[in-house]
Amino acid sequence: MSTVTGELPTRRKLLLGGALVVASVAGGLYPRWARAQDKVPFMLPKLPYADDALAPVISSTTFGFHYGRHHKAYVDNLNKLVEGTELASQPLEAIVKTTASQPDRRGIYNNAAQDWNHTFYWNSMRPSGGGEPTGTIADRIKDSFGDFGKFRQEFITEGTTQFGSGWVWLVQDKDKRLKVVKTGNADTPMTQGTTCLLTCDVWEHAYYLDYQNRRADYITAWLDKLANWEFATKQLLP
Repeated sequence: MSTVTGELPTRRKLLLGGALVVASVAGGLYPRWARAQDKVPFMLPKLPYADDALAPVISSTTFGFHYGRHHKAYVDNLNKLVEGTELASQPLEAIVKTTASQPDRRGIYNNAAQDWNHTFYWNSMRPSGGGEPTGTIADRIKDSFGDFGKFRQEFITEGTTQFGSGWVWLVQDKDKRLKVVKTGNADTPMTQGTTCLLTCDVWEHAYYLDYQNRRADYITAWLDKLANWEFATKQLLP
C-alpha cells in the first residue's frame, strides 16, 4: 500500500504520466492522470500517513479493506461509468455537484461522492490528533456551540444515531456558523453549498473489524485521538 509521511498538503504538485498536474482536496481539484493518459481520469490518492499510523484507533487491517478495497472500488467504478461521457474531463467535485440532482446518473453520483468523501476523510485524521483544538477553529466552535464539550457530544450523538450507512460532518454553513450534520450513504453537505471542515465515516466498513457494533466507541476515539484540527482550520472561510 502506498504511504506518505505527514499531512497531505491542501495544494501540491504531482508528476503523473510525465506531466505536471496540480491537485487540491479542498479547492475542488483532484489528483488526476495527465490528459495524455486520459484512459484513467481518476486515481486512488495516496494516504497522508502510513497505513498503521492511526493504530490502535484504526488498525492497518481496517485500512487494508477500507482504503485498498472499498475506496479503490469507488474510483474504479467511477472511471468505468464516466468513460466516453462529457463527465470524464470534469473535476471530481464538479461531477458530484452535477449528478447530485440527476436521478438517472445516481450510480455516477454515488461513486464520485464516495471518492470525494473518502479523500476528505483520510485528511480529516492525523496521528496524535484529536482532543480540544486551539486557535481559530476553537474560537469558531465556542461561538457556534457554546463550548467544545457541547460540540463533542453533538458530534458523537449525530454520528451514532445516523441510521444505516453514512457520515457525520463538521461544516461551516452559508452564514459562516459551524454545525454538525449527518448524511446517509454517499451524500455530502458539499452539494448543499456548505463548507466541509471534518468528516468521520460511519459506514460499518470503517470500524467494524476494530469495534464490531460499538459505533459510539469508534466515533469517540476518532474525535479524541485522530481528528485533524489543522486540516479543519484550513477549510474555514473567513
